[in-house]
Amino acid sequence: MRRFRTIRNVHERIIEAPAQAVGSLLDRLSSADDPIWPAPAWPPMRFDRALGVGADGGHGFVRYRVTAYKPGRRARFDFNPPMSGHHEFVIEPLGQERCRLRHTLELQRRGPRALGWTLAVRWMHDTVVEEVFDNVERATTGTATNPVRWSPWVRLLHRLMWDRATGGDLPAGARLARAAFERTHYSDAWRIPLRPGMPQDPESWRGVLRGASFPVVGREGGEVLLGEDAGHLDFRASIHVDDRQATLSTVVRIHNWRGRLYWAVVKRFHPFMARTMLRRVHRRLALAAPSAAERAQSAPVPAAPRGR
Repeated sequence: MRRFRTIRNVHERIIEAPAQAVGSLLDRLSSADDPIWPAPAWPPMRFDRALGVGADGGHGFVRYRVTAYKPGRRARFDFNPPMSGHHEFVIEPLGQERCRLRHTLELQRRGPRALGWTLAVRWMHDTVVEEVFDNVERATTGTATNPVRWSPWVRLLHRLMWDRATGGDLPAGARLARAAFERTHYSDAWRIPLRPGMPQDPESWRGVLRGASFPVVGREGGEVLLGEDAGHLDFRASIHVDDRQATLSTVVRIHNWRGRLYWAVVKRFHPFMARTMLRRVHRRLALAAPSAAERAQSAPVPAAPRGR
């Protein structure tokens, strides 16, 4: 019988800010305006309810539930089976104007899973935790004194594990694509979820078709339509973005046997190219987005209610 290996991983940082200020940031972890979790560069932390004991969720493929929560001081998350272990954030006051922020992970692994931790997971985990600390510093002091830098290995792992587009129907909101042709001989749609802080302006996503010289033939709401007409077929590419996902859709109208022959060849690799281009731009926009702390600092402050 193989023995489990207990992995213990600890990160600490002294924050030159009161524990109360750091604790208020911890209390917003996983919320819609979370100022410290490093999304969209990494999958957001999400739960089925507000942060508190019993909340179930996780980030990316890592699933866990909240098993201990002391507002402003501590949050512990136990991994869901088949994983075994936990991770937690703890804030320790060090006087009135500074505190220690600690993240501890304890995990039981064996065999290939232990090797996977050593070769891949640990590198990404360490980077995510240090980016959380960076965001805490930015939000409380205005700057990160020594921001984490990604190693070439982390960059490679990050690229390999990035979200992949999935297929489906044309979005209901892609009205330009739906009305492009009276009769359509081919259509497809590839979508990828938006992460917090990613742009929702479809113009930002036109890089999906980088290298193509298709002119813009229409704009409406959250959709940009590009395309070109030719003697053998007409082609339209729709980029539609809403508050949940970005979708790249294609509709084609074929005119004659040359168009049928041409498309019979192109459609064999078109889905792969569409998925690849959408995924590439999705990652590029996520990495270019402001950090969680920067977004929180630039968010408008709600107006105080007027007295009657």
